[in-house]
Amino acid sequence: MISFIQGKIITKKENSLTVLTAGWVGYEVGLQTEKCASLEVGNEVGLHTYLRVSENAMDLYGFETLEEKDFFELLISVNGIGPKSALNILGLGSLDEIQNAISNSDVDYLTKVSGVGKRTAERLTVELKSKVEVQKSKVVEKAGSVMGDAIDGLVSLGYSKEEARQVVKDLDVEGKTGEQLLREALKGAGK
Repeated sequence: MISFIQGKIITKKENSLTVLTAGWVGYEVGLQTEKCASLEVGNEVGLHTYLRVSENAMDLYGFETLEEKDFFELLISVNGIGPKSALNILGLGSLDEIQNAISNSDVDYLTKVSGVGKRTAERLTVELKSKVEVQKSKVVEKAGSVMGDAIDGLVSLGYSKEEARQVVKDLDVEGKTGEQLLREALKGAGK
């Protein structure tokens, strides 16, 4: 299974690019159209990937974060949602917006995707509503743990609990460790 790919972009299409790895192997990777447009030929890229093996092909799909990849896998688990539709759904907005639409059974929002009709959107909300809520709670729990690590670090450096909370509360925790968050907090606090 190919779960991550890193290399130089050598060609680019509307919704895919070819990445040349250090081993001189080029892999075609399907991406969301918006993400693909933001990448340039000649630049280095690292992508989490999902390999789909079917009777006729082996297709590789790329994602900037593991959260996007996990959500993509959740989307394609729904009958009627294939990889291309799942990529289009991911292109609707941020992960939070899409998950909120599913949690709130917002069928109109989901039918904006090419190839997703009302029935498929309804099936998507019914099948994924509870799974999305569990996934969102895990992200909040993880963010809370990372913030807690940063707050504990600041307290050990002489900050009061309240000062530490104030310093950390506005920092972006996505994809960061407690140590990275602590460094950012120290830069922001000026101590």
